[in-house]
Amino acid sequence: MGHEPHSRRPRNDYGKFIAVILTLCLLAVTGYALQHTISCFLLSWVIAYLLDPLLVRAEQNGIKRIYALGLLYVILGILTVFFLTFIVPAITINWNAFIRDLPIYIQKIKQIAMEWKERLPNRYGSAEINWLLEKATGKIDTVAENTGTWVYGFGTSIFFNLFNIVLSPILVFFMLYYKQTVKETISSWIPSDRRELILGIGEEVNSSIGGYLRGQVVVSIIVALLATMSLLIIDIPHPIFCGLFAGAASILPFIGVLIATLPALFFAWFKYQSIDMLSQTGIAFALIYFVEGYIIKPLVFKEAMNLNPLVTIIMVMALGETMGFWGILLALPIASAIKITWGHFVHGDFKPY
Repeated sequence: MGHEPHSRRPRNDYGKFIAVILTLCLLAVTGYALQHTISCFLLSWVIAYLLDPLLVRAEQNGIKRIYALGLLYVILGILTVFFLTFIVPAITINWNAFIRDLPIYIQKIKQIAMEWKERLPNRYGSAEINWLLEKATGKIDTVAENTGTWVYGFGTSIFFNLFNIVLSPILVFFMLYYKQTVKETISSWIPSDRRELILGIGEEVNSSIGGYLRGQVVVSIIVALLATMSLLIIDIPHPIFCGLFAGAASILPFIGVLIATLPALFFAWFKYQSIDMLSQTGIAFALIYFVEGYIIKPLVFKEAMNLNPLVTIIMVMALGETMGFWGILLALPIASAIKITWGHFVHGDFKPY
């Protein structure tokens, strides 16, 4: 007597969902444990991403990739020697001066808070304000006492970053040299009926991410140079530190412009305590970001990502919290990749044939 075929059971979607969540949690734990290794890999990947168009152009002109890669490393070696000879000493001197003056700045802030407390009139709510000022000055004392610990921790971070910088050229070389092999291997893993679609989406994502990363590096360098030169002209302390901070802050969408001006305004006020110098510093940064927003970015970012501002802020906050600097840098590329993929999904490109 034959058995009747069993009815097809519904898929266990909840089990798959739980499996995905557990996998993501496992990846997060692994990422935290291997944060320095992942940081080195991401640094190498970004550098390789920025350099690859040069090799592609060389290949289009008939130069083999290995020869173009060797020539590129020779040029980068010359630039590295120049950087280590002239730029690094200037940055080091500026940083040492900043660390030396940091306790003075902290004590000055405490002194100003105490002066405000003494001038506070005895009115309704003054007790609460006094309590807040006492708490603030107590925190300032704690910061002053822990300055040495903070400097030591920063030095440790610099050590790991130097390790990444030394190791990255090796990883970048292999990433660039074996690029085509890796692409072909990944392509072979994709089902043949979906290969053309997924590779097409990959090209769209690659164009968007590559344009953003290369453009953002150019914008950050230009902003850092303009800010440093402007602060040197108006004689604001620690211009190189403020310029580098402004270049790094330009990565942040929307609020980066405001954050970038804070160190320069603080140093201007600390040295001159003049509204005129604060105005000059503010005007200098306003001109820099006007040039950046209306001249540099339209020229550099030829293909806009067209991301929703709210989604952009949420992605930057979420990935910045989980991945630190790399999360902030890669938040917009990841959001753009999700948007492109979601657009194809909505249009039904992933429906079964």
